[in-house]
Amino acid sequence: MKLSPTLTKTTLRLVQGAVAIALAATMTACGGGDDNNSSTPTSQVSASFQVVSFGDSLSDVGTYAPNISLIFGGGRFTTNPGQVWTQDVAQYYGGSLTAAQTGGFGAAVINNPNGYGYAQGGALVDGAQGNGWAANGAAALTVPVTQQIQNYISMHGTFTNNQLVFIQGGANDIIQQLTAASQGLEPLATAQANIATAAGKFVGAVAALLQAGATHVVVVDVPDIAKTPLAVLANDGGQTAAAFSAAVTAYNQGVSGALTSLGLANKVVQVSSFQFIDSEVANFAQNGFTVGNTGTACNLALMAQNAQRAGEANPSDFESSLFCSPQLYTVANADQTYMFADQIHPTTHLHARFAAYVEAAVNQAFGLK
Repeated sequence: MKLSPTLTKTTLRLVQGAVAIALAATMTACGGGDDNNSSTPTSQVSASFQVVSFGDSLSDVGTYAPNISLIFGGGRFTTNPGQVWTQDVAQYYGGSLTAAQTGGFGAAVINNPNGYGYAQGGALVDGAQGNGWAANGAAALTVPVTQQIQNYISMHGTFTNNQLVFIQGGANDIIQQLTAASQGLEPLATAQANIATAAGKFVGAVAALLQAGATHVVVVDVPDIAKTPLAVLANDGGQTAAAFSAAVTAYNQGVSGALTSLGLANKVVQVSSFQFIDSEVANFAQNGFTVGNTGTACNLALMAQNAQRAGEANPSDFESSLFCSPQLYTVANADQTYMFADQIHPTTHLHARFAAYVEAAVNQAFGLK
């Protein structure tokens, strides 16, 4: 297969056109999904894979850990020192997953050729200035998903048959665009168009993986942000939840529809974190949680107060699980009893359950036991 680091203009136009058609039919849709939440895999299977991961904070295995872990005891977007789902899956298939690049928040940027976790917290699908970005590595690096893939290709050339490749992204694009619209910085129609563009570029990124030789590709959709504390605790009569539900559903259906129309759906495994979150919220007690989506495992108010006492200019920036450690848990063992670490990111327990959900889908797709 000839290596093609970037899509041809013709292919990109086809991708964008297919996504636009799918999104036009679904932009006003409002969520959904079944409660198929089989999560039976609990131990390593006989098959082994090397996991490669592209995405945002949901999959970030520690891009910003060097300085964050030293100062705050955090380092990942969960209830630290717990792992995120990609690390759990890597262990399940007999390996491990470390960050391909570390730095940001004052730490020097270092590229790790033996690291295959390219996902970075705050990353957009395409566009350098993601959520939490700051110039010169002062805060988050937010290398976008499209560039993450190009960075892998520059480092390794192509993918191998024994690699299990995960790609997810789009949540930060949706959050960024809806925030801009709510603040009057752009019309809602412009925000919707920009979200549609992000969906098209995400499909293009999936195509780029396949063109570069990836044979075991897992595409994870955007979670149901309307069911997270960010929306549930907004206290605005459900307006935030409705906006997220419509935008996330349109994005996910646009991506899935484009993958089908372009003949790529049968070449990848599609896993729905949207359906997973909906099911977990609906059945949180049965799944071992005491708090669903109405609270956070990390004491966000205390984290902001500590930042204010330390003289930080924007204390609310520290209301993130990235800076969360056991001494900042809302209650002891919150990493196991709460679903969400902060307003949007899963706890260690929820990450582990999602890892099992993904493993079951991968095993079924590839005939593994």
